[in-house]
Amino acid sequence: MEFHNHTLHEATASLPADESWTNFYIVILFLYPIVCALLRNHRLRTTFETFPYTTRASFASMTDTDAQQIQQIAAEIEFPFTFEKALQFALFRSYGIPTISKLLVATSQFSEPSTACKRYVDTELLISEFMGYKPTEERTREAIARMNYIHSGYRKSGKLLDDDMLYTLSLFVSEPVRWINKYEWRKLEDMELCALGTFWKSVGDAMEISWEKLKSGTGGKEGTWKDGLQWLEEVMEWSEQYEREYMVPNVNSMKTADETTTILLWGIPKSLKGVGKHFVSALMGDRLRNSMMYPKPPAYYFTLISTIFGIRKFILRHLSLPRPYFLRVHKVSDEPTKNGYYHTMNYVAAPYYHQPTIWARWQPAAWYTWIMGLPLPGDEGNKYHPQGYKIPEVGPDKMSGRGHDFANGVVEQLRSTRSGGCIFAAKNG
Repeated sequence: MEFHNHTLHEATASLPADESWTNFYIVILFLYPIVCALLRNHRLRTTFETFPYTTRASFASMTDTDAQQIQQIAAEIEFPFTFEKALQFALFRSYGIPTISKLLVATSQFSEPSTACKRYVDTELLISEFMGYKPTEERTREAIARMNYIHSGYRKSGKLLDDDMLYTLSLFVSEPVRWINKYEWRKLEDMELCALGTFWKSVGDAMEISWEKLKSGTGGKEGTWKDGLQWLEEVMEWSEQYEREYMVPNVNSMKTADETTTILLWGIPKSLKGVGKHFVSALMGDRLRNSMMYPKPPAYYFTLISTIFGIRKFILRHLSLPRPYFLRVHKVSDEPTKNGYYHTMNYVAAPYYHQPTIWARWQPAAWYTWIMGLPLPGDEGNKYHPQGYKIPEVGPDKMSGRGHDFANGVVEQLRSTRSGGCIFAAKNG
């Protein structure tokens, strides 16, 4: 009896401790979403406090450098996954215009398996270079100069139309806006929208793109926009109209879409390629899907996409702490090797320009890649350029070692014309 009473006493004495732990967990479960919300709002508030653009009137004075930094926060810290997918689909969407896809098929750069992947990586790399660094940095100027050289021959011959250049640029600013506002845990603020508009207007100027087709583009290169937000609104409106008129079914669009879809589904098992292609098709939208002559997937794919992104949005908004700076998703190395080469920090498909470090070849993701029979960084000798890249050499193999004089001229011009300052205030002052 004494033993029984002692045991009963111990059991009774343990109840308050169990209840205290239960109460502790309840408090944590209650407070954690609040902490997540507070920290995410603090991140946004800090961004607004860092940059002095709190009113519509102040948007006119936004500098090119500030615009790049605001966009970089969105692309690398706030919405890295969605921003990346939006840029991938921006390139993908441009193939829906027959004049663009016809040129790509004629050059075989995006329509043949032997060239499509590298050309895709090169395009993504040059964009990452001028998006990821200040407008006044030399590597930014070199990236734009190299891109201008790659386009120069096609523009001079009339094969690459001015309207197609404007349309492609419009996608790189409008697709992130659409994707983030639709799929992310919050929509972009007006200051962020203005930053995207200011940045890409400046890039367009550096690419010598004509703005005459936009409502306020009648003033020539400068136009009559009061700020980057107005420019963004006009370029998105024009882009929508351009698609309605010119995005029509075309076999060349289908060819380029097939090769790019293969890249987007690079690591997917063969047995799931068909499912993956249906998901890509569902994300296209009716107009783009029709232009690429892809069948509309079953209705449940649209439901699955909506459900998956809806759950992700809820988790990010209520259960995820904001991404710290040291986990930012940066595409390329900040510093060159002793031989002057840069490396990609991650890769979508084949490991072009990726340094074959121990981690790159033995991390868990690398084991999956190996099991799938896909190449790892350092495989197949120099095929994937494991030594890295130099910006003036990026691009199609036939252009390797060419265009240096052209690029040097563009770099010199950008030193004086793209200083990182405000591109709207001068004409509004």
